[in-house]
Amino acid sequence: MAGLAERFHGATAAGVPRWAVWTAYATALTALPSALWRIAAMIGDVPLLEVDRAALAEASGLEAGPWWYIIALSVVSEGLAFLAVGLVTVWGEVWPRWIPVLGGRRVPVAAAVVPAALGASALMVFPYAMVMYTFGMGIDGEPTRLVVNGWQEAVFWVAYAPIALWGPLLAVLTVHYARRRSAPALAAALR
Repeated sequence: MAGLAERFHGATAAGVPRWAVWTAYATALTALPSALWRIAAMIGDVPLLEVDRAALAEASGLEAGPWWYIIALSVVSEGLAFLAVGLVTVWGEVWPRWIPVLGGRRVPVAAAVVPAALGASALMVFPYAMVMYTFGMGIDGEPTRLVVNGWQEAVFWVAYAPIALWGPLLAVLTVHYARRRSAPALAAALR
């Protein structure tokens, strides 16, 4: 298993504990169930929503969109979630050789920590959104147009509950990355 995972994401960086590697994997997978649900419900004919397809086509916002928008949103969200793996692997510490100008150089700590911290902060909207949805509201406080009942609601929660963990898990990884990468520089400065 480790060989396959390492071939997929690269070698784990020195000094990274096992819990951090598993947290990075979990973070990378938090967006996958919701992406699959979104594709199945919005593009496929899987009856995960109580909706009139004609009304959905005319709706605006995240509940609707052309098929390529739904696919792009799903692929981009999963790609961004996968970047968490960089916080525990070598490619998160040294730029890959194929990147012009930067290839082979060390990644500055701030170049990884600042975007990861901003992302973790922005992703804290998902727990809030899940609470609002519980009360039948969107994040804007307006009633949601998403209608799921019975088994559809159970499937929705199974698919979307993991995304609420994306921000907190990314925050934990970001703090770990910053402490791990800054510790040697701090120790050298104190000598």
